[in-house]
Amino acid sequence: MEFFLSAIAWIFDPANYAAGSLSPLPIGDRIGEHLLYTLVAVLLASVVALPLGLFIGHTGRGRQFVIAFTGGMRALPTLGLLMALFVIIGMWAPFTITGVVASIVSLAVLAVPSTLAGAYSGVEAVDPVTVDAARANGMTEWQILTRVEVPLALPLIVGGLRASVLQVIATTVIASYIGLGGIGRIISSGIGLNDNDRILGGAILVTALALVVDGVFALVQRLLRGPGAVGAGRMRRERNISEQARVAV
Repeated sequence: MEFFLSAIAWIFDPANYAAGSLSPLPIGDRIGEHLLYTLVAVLLASVVALPLGLFIGHTGRGRQFVIAFTGGMRALPTLGLLMALFVIIGMWAPFTITGVVASIVSLAVLAVPSTLAGAYSGVEAVDPVTVDAARANGMTEWQILTRVEVPLALPLIVGGLRASVLQVIATTVIASYIGLGGIGRIISSGIGLNDNDRILGGAILVTALALVVDGVFALVQRLLRGPGAVGAGRMRRERNISEQARVAV
């Protein structure tokens, strides 16, 4: 317990936030870098995964391939990919560019499976009756996707982004292995200095950051769901129960 309290005291030490602190401090800068890497990586993954997921969810094409693909991507070792990209890109680019590109691409690859799964499963979960009604009213496939399916699928789409962001936040610490910033730099410097307070303090900072971001996404999901969606979901469950009871009789 004393070890934990000592790490907490290190986190709240004003000296660790001073503008003139030596590397890897101040803490505020490292948190900002951590969030920046996460944001860029998830945005890059979203550019690839969201359109593909919406297409698959709307058309139903390639679903089995995506399931196999996302499963394989989840098993891909991010640290190994980072090191491989760092070596390959380093043959043609300067060191600073190599590190940033290798880190962002590795983290983006990590974020793709959850983002993709959230997009296609969200669109697939939309009630087919609603889609058929929109199609019967003369809406085009693009209008059905953008005006009907995507708004109804937003909670699950955000859920996929939420999982991706949490995975990237937890994994961004590996950027310190190739000399970049982020909270991982605090942890790696603590290992080098044999400073247990700094090591545990960095780990607590990563955990706290992930919990805060997760709370924000949970609130967004709750707002997107809304009372109407909750009521519709309850009515759909009650209808299913009634149908099951009628079949049983």
